[in-house]
Amino acid sequence: MEQGLLFDDKKNQPLPSRLRPETLEDFVGQTHLLGQGKVLRKLIENDQISSLIFWGPPGVGKTTLARIIANKTHSKFIDFSAVTSGIKEIRTVMEQAEDNRRLGIKTIVFVDEIHRFNKAQQDAFLPYVEKGSIILIGATTENPSFEVNGALLSRSKVFVLQALKADELVSLLKRAINDERGFGNQKINISDDMLNMIAQFANGDARNALSTLEMVILNSDSNENGEINVNMEIIEQCISKKSLLYDKNGEEHYNIISALHKSMRNSDPDAAVYWLARMLEAGENPLYVARRVIRFASEDVGLADPHALQIAVSAYQACHYIGMPECSVNLTQAVIYMSMAPKSNALDVAYNTAKQDALKQIAEPVPLIIRNAPTKLMKELNYGKGYEYAHDTKEKLTAMQCLPDSLLDREYYIPTEQGLEVKYKTKLEQIKNWKKEHRKSK
Repeated sequence: MEQGLLFDDKKNQPLPSRLRPETLEDFVGQTHLLGQGKVLRKLIENDQISSLIFWGPPGVGKTTLARIIANKTHSKFIDFSAVTSGIKEIRTVMEQAEDNRRLGIKTIVFVDEIHRFNKAQQDAFLPYVEKGSIILIGATTENPSFEVNGALLSRSKVFVLQALKADELVSLLKRAINDERGFGNQKINISDDMLNMIAQFANGDARNALSTLEMVILNSDSNENGEINVNMEIIEQCISKKSLLYDKNGEEHYNIISALHKSMRNSDPDAAVYWLARMLEAGENPLYVARRVIRFASEDVGLADPHALQIAVSAYQACHYIGMPECSVNLTQAVIYMSMAPKSNALDVAYNTAKQDALKQIAEPVPLIIRNAPTKLMKELNYGKGYEYAHDTKEKLTAMQCLPDSLLDREYYIPTEQGLEVKYKTKLEQIKNWKKEHRKSK
């Protein structure tokens, strides 16, 4: 049982703790499990809980659901942490649960981060689950197929919790602003666009979203009427992700490597060799230069000349084998090759466009059809169901959808007509046309 502390003032707790739902009506998200008539909701409302595993990413309500069960159940509820508890603590709790069973009292044991328990610790629960001494509820961010003992898993029902949608997080943030447990006693001026930015940044994590909102509000200024006005500058500061410099050798180091890169990009071999010599003769590590040339081979040449990457990697290996000053000619060969090669930044554009989608949008789950299903549980959850093996087809192609629904038909790689890339452009167009035709025919 949890004991209250003398100075446990809820007002001083973080916003996610103050706003933690206590009923199913207040719970946000997981409608596939907790909507009216859904199995998990019925089990909770009817106090018919059996051993469960809640599997999902951080901040989606696993612990909150366990606490809601604690509030509604007629059982003794024990909150157990896999981080701080060992076999000795498990056995002590299990003995208490066995005594309760003899008295006709059910015991629910909630184990947060159950994947942190090793096999021996998980085995300690097994006989008590089998005898019915306890009802075990485990929460995990890891795939229980791999992290929970098979015997324990077979005696538990797995419920998969999903990352919250952006609109669900916005709803939660608005509740935090209006609820007295949050900032309901203050006047907060914040736009819907700002709330949506916080929701997108939180990436499906309610705890992250609420913590970010709290940081934003606490760092915003108030006017003479006591109203707190949130501006875009504060939002950007609180959700920014700063990049680290490659190294700390000073501005001139970056100026000259930039000059080398831009000279090669502009197909100017004379300027490129000059800046290469400036770096090497100043004592620059040739392996550093070689790494940058490797990057250039894909960023600025790409599939317009696939051999560029091979040349760059070979130059790196040569620098590694023989060092300076002999390797200067190897780097010169690579730098002049890059300067004279046809140019395409299609690969760089493709990655950066995909990167923006990956960072700014909710991280969508991998479509079930292209997931692996090495375990029985994963097969039961329809992992890999309907997968089409391209090698079994005459064309070595299928019309199978590999992107999430929200990104369907999104294009990242757009080939140019430079060098050999024109061939890839033609090939890609043929592939896309074939897939469109066969999707229509399905």
